[in-house]
Amino acid sequence: MSRQYSKVVLVTGASSGIGRSIAVYLAGKGYRVYGTSRKSQPEGADEPECNKDSGGFIKMLQMDVCSEDSVKAAVEKVIGFEGEIGIVVNNAGMGIAGSVEDTSPEEAFLQLDTNFFGMHRVIRQVLPYMREKGNGLIVNMSSVGALFPIPYQSMYVASKAAIEGMSGSLRNELKPFGIKVSMVEPGDTKTGFTASRVFTKEGGEGSAYRKYSDRSVAVMEHDETHGPDPIVVAKVVGKIIEKRNPPVVKTVGLQYKLLVFARRIIPKALESFVVGKMYEGSE
Repeated sequence: MSRQYSKVVLVTGASSGIGRSIAVYLAGKGYRVYGTSRKSQPEGADEPECNKDSGGFIKMLQMDVCSEDSVKAAVEKVIGFEGEIGIVVNNAGMGIAGSVEDTSPEEAFLQLDTNFFGMHRVIRQVLPYMREKGNGLIVNMSSVGALFPIPYQSMYVASKAAIEGMSGSLRNELKPFGIKVSMVEPGDTKTGFTASRVFTKEGGEGSAYRKYSDRSVAVMEHDETHGPDPIVVAKVVGKIIEKRNPPVVKTVGLQYKLLVFARRIIPKALESFVVGKMYEGSE
């Protein structure tokens, strides 16, 4: 069990879903967790939500990952409280559904600005403090969706694929400074993400893709609402944090691990065909 990181944890997107589960789980393990939410600071947020058994706590802060000033202010608040940040879990994100043709440049940018550039903003703000301490851990939330050509989720897939590429490079860049980087790839998980999914404006009535998109998204929503509880992901993050040499990536769920393994050996054309069939849905 490693004790190389301080027990101060910053979790972005911690107001619900996977982020909330991670924050609660780590607080239960004695970590001092600072969770962030895009919305205004919740009422009573000045008082930490303590776990009496472990001594850990959760304190919520306002942070909009799409705003450099907001990210900087939140990170500086944590530094003001604790003097350091040992672990960052970059979880904040959103999803936009629709065909590539129906996705406007503005919608595409919103997707990447939230999921990818938002993560980049957080990383840039925390790294100077981690480098000063000579250690730290960054856990970036990716998705198994980054690996497969899921129809009508192209911009979400692109944002997660960008996270995978950036995280690998970042891991190598930070080796000299004693800072580790890991990724987590959840599959379909039962969270509020399903209900909050955004649909492209041009993907409604009149779109050539409408009926195909509706069927595909229905398949995805069924899988999400019948997926595992987000505590499963939280426990994976907890295990990563406790490792002296954390893994490059951890895929969550046996079925998804098998899918990731299978894609290494099957031809891309077959992979594309199978994934397309999976999300065809029914009339």
